[in-house]
Amino acid sequence: MNFQPNECGYWGEFGGRFVPETLMSPLEELTKSYFAVRDDANFQAEFQQLLRNFSGRPTPLFHAKRLSETLGGAQIYLKREDLNHTGSHKINNAIGQILLARKMGKKRIIAETGAGQHGVATATVCALFGLECVVYMGAEDVRRQALNVFRMKLLGAEVREVDAGAKTLKDAINEALRDWVTNVKTTYYLLGSALGPHPYPLMVRDFQSVIGRETREQILERTGDLPDCLVACVGGGSNAIGLFHSFLQDEKVRMIGVEAGGKSDNLGEHAARFNKAGGGKIGVLQGTKSFLLQDEHGQIALTHSISAGLDYASVGPEHAFLQSIGRVEYASANDEEALQAFQTLSHTEGIIPALESAHGIAHVLKIAPEMSPNQTIIVNLSGRGDKDVQQVAEIL
Repeated sequence: MNFQPNECGYWGEFGGRFVPETLMSPLEELTKSYFAVRDDANFQAEFQQLLRNFSGRPTPLFHAKRLSETLGGAQIYLKREDLNHTGSHKINNAIGQILLARKMGKKRIIAETGAGQHGVATATVCALFGLECVVYMGAEDVRRQALNVFRMKLLGAEVREVDAGAKTLKDAINEALRDWVTNVKTTYYLLGSALGPHPYPLMVRDFQSVIGRETREQILERTGDLPDCLVACVGGGSNAIGLFHSFLQDEKVRMIGVEAGGKSDNLGEHAARFNKAGGGKIGVLQGTKSFLLQDEHGQIALTHSISAGLDYASVGPEHAFLQSIGRVEYASANDEEALQAFQTLSHTEGIIPALESAHGIAHVLKIAPEMSPNQTIIVNLSGRGDKDVQQVAEIL
């Protein structure tokens, strides 16, 4: 099956480009520039060199033996994206897009961030190349991710706090889009997840697909076989699609994306677009057609998650497509389950995961005991938990 979008950026009925007229030309320019570098050997060589020598790739595939023994089922492997420079998978996409921005001659970079990891990654690559950097972040996320706010400022970025709406990721994206419309000639919008208008979902997926390519090679070398199951948390969806992409054609490999179940099943108290009663419906948000949480009047619903990076009303269009055709399953883990998984992985393996990644671990704690010891699960450990330790300490 073909898992590429069509020339208008649609996977099936999901994707596209729903933006003001003022952004159509910049998006056409971006699309043309991206496709020019996608197959350019020099660009790809520089990208790979920075992934290797600046970010520290390849990241290891770690056999979590004690966790596997404790659960008494499948063998669990962790793809250690937390060991990347800046602490998460976000640096992969940031490196790719900053190289593209330089090719396009843009001197000013803007970005949005929820958990702060994309903001930190963007500030990092801007510092590397001496470019101006502005990061938009919701006030609620600024409060719970104070460490990452300081890191961004230390790296030379200006962090603009957004007080609108729920003061989280959706609101930060809104402000970043407004900035881009106003300053489009000089500014490059370095979007952090596999969402937004075409070509962003495709471009981010491509830059993050290094995760799955490495994982495939590593598990075959380690076990001689493909994994039985892949698991990753899903907010916008870049770490998950980065892991899944290289395995989509392998029908025997089960794939599970784990959304934020939040505090309850009530609309406004979770961020599960696929998995709650009265949950996501097809609609358009921030440039793309996908599943999104809406009230009975079609207004964008408030969301909640203990993890800032999963606290978003929509999901990347490729995930909506993969769910619609049944290729990927989507589950959810609530705040309490994520908090427990955060502690369990820390106790059993000496690895403190990001709260986002802990949602994936939480689902593994449910399904691994139901599987046999000769089966394998790979979970994408998308980020490390340093940024969340203070928040967790306060909750506990």
